Amino acid sequence: MKYLVTDNRDIRYNLALETYLMEHANLDEPILYFYINSPCIILGRYQDAYEEINQEYVKQHNIIVTRRTSGGGAVYDDLGNVSFSFITKDDGDSIGNFRKFTDPVIKALHKLGATHAEMSGRNDLQINGKKFSGNAMKTEKGRMFSHGTLMYDVDLDVIGKALNVPADKIASKGIKSVHSRVTNLKPFFKPEYQHLTIEKFRDTLAKTILGVDDLKDAHEYQLDDETKKNVEQLNQAVYSNWDWVYGESPKAALQHRQHFAQGTVDFRINLEGGRIKALKTYGDFFGQRAISEFEQRLIGVRYDEEAVKDALKDVRISDYFGKIPEDAILNLLLQQK
Repeated sequence: MKYLVTDNRDIRYNLALETYLMEHANLDEPILYFYINSPCIILGRYQDAYEEINQEYVKQHNIIVTRRTSGGGAVYDDLGNVSFSFITKDDGDSIGNFRKFTDPVIKALHKLGATHAEMSGRNDLQINGKKFSGNAMKTEKGRMFSHGTLMYDVDLDVIGKALNVPADKIASKGIKSVHSRVTNLKPFFKPEYQHLTIEKFRDTLAKTILGVDDLKDAHEYQLDDETKKNVEQLNQAVYSNWDWVYGESPKAALQHRQHFAQGTVDFRINLEGGRIKALKTYGDFFGQRAISEFEQRLIGVRYDEEAVKDALKDVRISDYFGKIPEDAILNLLLQQK
């Protein structure tokens, strides 16, 4: 396995680098990529920026907002967090298998003293019922990445102020607030690992996962000047692009939202003459095909059960909404109980 660390602290550049490597790097060996970000919010691919973040607070505190290409929910990062990404070929059996990529991380955390760290639910890592890591995946043209966050010493007070976590999502966890749901890893580590700089934590984690005593012995992935140039172009075209982050969301006449065990789905529907004029889908579900394909199938379709189901008869809904049951998606879209 190759190893890569970037010293850039801008989440937009770091996500652009991850995407570029997935699309263009030689992946005969997987790449283990680590990055640290200045304060930022990373939206899931299909989330509504205006609903997920506290715009005024984010602006006042100069928190960067961007959007990733993978699904899942919004996360807050700062200089107390380390993000990791396994960039590899898609073997056809890895999408949705978060455990395959988080197990090496969990084993490393156990060695550092966080012996109760474990996988929870579909994509979270937690200790004693509190989340310290969210994970997501992306696949394209036989390549993929699985990435996640690791809260070592994040400012927990900021999370609840910067993010607008929907009440139904909080209620589904049986808790009172987002603050009570998350934790840092630092207090759970052995004493010698509780006062590390964030860079030392990253490097200690990397050495443990890679099985080396010195990162000089790791197989480092080298970035050439051409790659760096292309990554910056991708950053400007996508991750730093207002249209990508905020986009245009129709003012929906109908909003059908539900939180499932496998993720939240939020349909915004405009109707004209009894037909679907506009459809926008938000949420933190894990689909692998562009949701715009699903939406376009329904534009101009009569808004009734027979017509909608007929328009989707050749569509494998799981490609777009992951493991959420097909009938649940159709019932929500048509607001049936």
